[in-house]
Amino acid sequence: MADKNQIQGEGNYDAARRFDAEEEAFVRKGGIGKKAREAAEALDGPEGEELERARKETGARGGQQDA
Repeated sequence: MADKNQIQGEGNYDAARRFDAEEEAFVRKGGIGKKAREAAEALDGPEGEELERARKETGARGGQQDA
């Protein structure tokens, strides 16, 4: 019989807890502002045109998600 702690069922609770902890740590150390600046610089840099094209393509789907 499988160990009860290894049974995940609907979703992976261990992975979800790790993700939540890592996300909280990222926010606490100020990662959001840094990533926002990096994104702004990328838009103004050589890859900006490609990033804008990708944004428009994904926005054209009207928020639809894959089934």
